[in-house]
Amino acid sequence: MRKLLPALYHRDRDGQLTPDSRVIAVSRAGIDDAGYRDKADSELRRFVPDAVHEADIRARFLQRLHHVTIDAGDHSTWDGLQALSADRENRVRVFYLACAPRLFGPICFGLRERGLVIGQSRVVLEKPIGNDLESARRINDEVGAVFDEEQIFRIDHYLGKETVQNLLVLRFANSLFEPLWNSGSIDHVQITVAESIGVGGRGSYYDSAGALRDMVQNHLLQLLCLVAMEPPTSLDREAVRDEKLKVLKALRPLAGETGRYIVRGQYTTGVVDGVAVPSYRDELDGVASNTETFVAMKAEVQNWRWSGVPFYLRTGKRLDRHASEIVVQFRPVPHSIFPGVEENTITPNCLVLRLQPDEGVRLHLMAKEPGPGGLRLRSVNLNLSFAETFKFRFPDAYERLLMDVIRGNPTLFMRRDEVEAAWTWLEPVLASLAVSVEPPRRYAAGTMGPAAAVALIERDGRTWHEEVSE
Repeated sequence: MRKLLPALYHRDRDGQLTPDSRVIAVSRAGIDDAGYRDKADSELRRFVPDAVHEADIRARFLQRLHHVTIDAGDHSTWDGLQALSADRENRVRVFYLACAPRLFGPICFGLRERGLVIGQSRVVLEKPIGNDLESARRINDEVGAVFDEEQIFRIDHYLGKETVQNLLVLRFANSLFEPLWNSGSIDHVQITVAESIGVGGRGSYYDSAGALRDMVQNHLLQLLCLVAMEPPTSLDREAVRDEKLKVLKALRPLAGETGRYIVRGQYTTGVVDGVAVPSYRDELDGVASNTETFVAMKAEVQNWRWSGVPFYLRTGKRLDRHASEIVVQFRPVPHSIFPGVEENTITPNCLVLRLQPDEGVRLHLMAKEPGPGGLRLRSVNLNLSFAETFKFRFPDAYERLLMDVIRGNPTLFMRRDEVEAAWTWLEPVLASLAVSVEPPRRYAAGTMGPAAAVALIERDGRTWHEEVSE
């Protein structure tokens, strides 16, 4: 209701759904089409901005919606879905599985058993794909027994964000950046995904996963791959994914050195946006959990381009902001030629890609302050705000990704070997942390994590970029 239906509504509003396209909701809710449409109508009014609410389009979209009540584990209850899909074998048929990963395989087997898988079928898998390498391989095997790899779309909505896609354009459509995109010019890279919300109703899932499984294994590693990958030969559906896989395989193993390269945290009570919030353990009804809700880590890509360039990754819940950004920090100038200007006042150039909120790109440069009588230098920004520059409604990532599924374009989705390579790198880290006697460090909700996360980067003579708080 919050993401998928609004995304489809916007695509319908822009004329990208054919007149007889349908959206079939499948759940155990026990409601009919009318009940589901009433609920969807109420939620669309909540999650779709008033400026794009058009009564005739909303009415048309609501008529596309159907609801079927089934039990995913009991294929004998699937008669209604089978009947609703009859005589539509010549259409693209997308199965979007937003459910527990343990159900991915059984649902796909049921789809095949009931004859619902056709030549133009695709299946979308929400993260996480398992909770370790073994379970990921099992899920991939089960889903792969029903669908071919080109029919499987493992979705990561971060890859659908305009700024992430613009990263490819900035690098490969401009002669300015690519010659500098290496260890000779770049000092380090930071990737931050900060959330101000807590675990909410996802407590039982989150406590079995934690920030490393929930965010690092997919979102942050995928962003790292796009920053660090070599130029693909084209934007062919496999060329980009081939280069991302090479990055994952080049990551320096961290097992045995987790105490030096990784900081884990867990939020306590605090204040977020002026509201007092409970601790993580309180949200779990007092369970004495040691699951991390925050992670900061230092990763390294062991290849010629990135030798000696650290990648600092940071993510957490109940932080002081909701923001995601990629920071490419360039090296400082080797010598200041400006009399009376101390070298430490010349700020190194910095490229900031804001994923949320207010998607855009900033390039920090040094400039002279206007005025006579002396030379004063100041850091200024070249600011590309997508909303201000392109002057149209900013589409949600799911809008792009859902249409890519329908079109059969998997470029922005994870391939099986990518998922398994990410788990191959992360699993030894998880194993090492599992036997560690050091619990996650506590941090107050409404801060940017434990003090040890600051020490992680500052002992290298660097500091976290905090532009979003300005």
